[in-house]
Amino acid sequence: MKTDVLIVGAGPVGISLALELAYQGVRSVVVERRARGGFVTVRCNHIASRSMEFFRRHGLAETVRQSGLPVDYPQDVSYRTTTTGQELSRILIAARGDRKTERDTGVDSRWATAEPPHRMNQIYLEPLMIEAAAQRPEITLLFEHEMLEFAQSDSAVSARIKPLSGPEFRIEAQYLAGCDGGGSQVRKAIGARLEGDAVLQRVQSTYLRAPGLIAAMQVPPCWCMFSLNPRRSGNIYAIDGKELWLVHNYLRDSEPDFTSVDRDACIREIFGVGPDFDYEILNIEDWFGRRLVTDKMRDRRVFLAGDSAHLWVPYAGYGMNAGIADAFDLGWILGAVIKGWGGPRLLDAYVAERGAITEQVSRFAMDHCIKLAAMRSAVPAELEDPTPEGEAARRRMGHETYALNVRQYCAEGLNYGYFYEDSPVVIGDGAAPPVYSMSEYTPSTVPGCRVPHFFLPDGRSLYDTFGTGYTLLRRDPGLDVSAFTTAAAALGMPLGVVDIVPDAATEALYDTPLILVRPDQHVAWRGDAAQADARAILNRVRGA
Repeated sequence: MKTDVLIVGAGPVGISLALELAYQGVRSVVVERRARGGFVTVRCNHIASRSMEFFRRHGLAETVRQSGLPVDYPQDVSYRTTTTGQELSRILIAARGDRKTERDTGVDSRWATAEPPHRMNQIYLEPLMIEAAAQRPEITLLFEHEMLEFAQSDSAVSARIKPLSGPEFRIEAQYLAGCDGGGSQVRKAIGARLEGDAVLQRVQSTYLRAPGLIAAMQVPPCWCMFSLNPRRSGNIYAIDGKELWLVHNYLRDSEPDFTSVDRDACIREIFGVGPDFDYEILNIEDWFGRRLVTDKMRDRRVFLAGDSAHLWVPYAGYGMNAGIADAFDLGWILGAVIKGWGGPRLLDAYVAERGAITEQVSRFAMDHCIKLAAMRSAVPAELEDPTPEGEAARRRMGHETYALNVRQYCAEGLNYGYFYEDSPVVIGDGAAPPVYSMSEYTPSTVPGCRVPHFFLPDGRSLYDTFGTGYTLLRRDPGLDVSAFTTAAAALGMPLGVVDIVPDAATEALYDTPLILVRPDQHVAWRGDAAQADARAILNRVRGA
């Protein structure tokens, strides 16, 4: 069997890569050990805005947004003494039915995007993505197949594949992508290692059914509920908004392994219920919080993406969402090279771009993990007391939990603020990009940054005008850009020209006559047509 790209792993990262390649007109084969529909993990509960922008590009955003929690179920984050105890603070986030309406008044309601975040568990997301991939003729899905080994030559990768039943066979591809998770076989085969902090945290995690939990709550339920009390700290994610929950019990330093505490007793302390409360354990999801980043994201024709390249504390879905961003970048790059208009430096750009961002995000996650652990260890003994001292402690903890955690769950900077400053296919102009932080986002057209979003006068998102290749944004429709369009045509490079009228909020950001935007919505170059060497610019940004 021959294909353009062989993808190992059919999780959200592998399927995202296959979808982006298909969008570029490139064939892929996705090999997955598991059976289709045999996915039971409930680890990721949050789809970041940047991932939703990716799904919008592929016509999936509305399907995803209409799935998950009930339409009117609050996607808030609540901090409480226990799940059924007193509320300390609440971060307001709109229910999915209130998104993009006047009722969308939560902390992430005014972000510069057409696609705000969505709270939805991975068990509902993966089937939607797989079904979308199955509809694409460019994608071949091979479930219950295992890649045994592969070898590279100067022109191809050849892999030995074993189905669950039937004879082994070979797949020959131009490139191979390892999207096969933390234990990545592909990573090990190219001699890459994960480096960093092996254990930052130990979390006893339980997927369970508790039909009576909502009725036992003193305050309305929501997507995520943290319990903070002197006995036990943990948090709960709503899976179906009715009876399914994922419970994280954070082990203390004195509790060295997952069996060192009584799981049932801890769950009841987190819930704030007695021995007569009924629940049913569906699956054990225990995990270690880590900060590990690969020392090598590429070996010639083989690339790593997602958990195969980085593992960190899974707060707010950083791992899955960072992996989808990896796939977006790698997908358009491989597509450009395979279609013939992308040069070899594009392949170098993937490592330069995603490697640097991976390191930064892993440190954001680690820093937040440490701060949360400190907060859990400092819960005052009087927090639940019906006394003035208890009331003061609850008020103080309410302020502290909100201030620290709104950065995690409403991380506008993490979504949009990263930039590709040192990429070999980004042409800088001497201007410094804004500071990259978890919570704060400063829109910018500095090359390497995500191009600032706005809605066009006809109501379309700016991003909806972008195609498979580059887009030249032009403030003045009378400006002659024929040098760019002629050079692009000669190079076989897809280039669209879009005349823009930015809204009042973004007008000052578009302060150059032209902005050249990559397929992944990042700025590649900006400047004036009269002073530009169009062919040289296009050759640089396409990696020639």
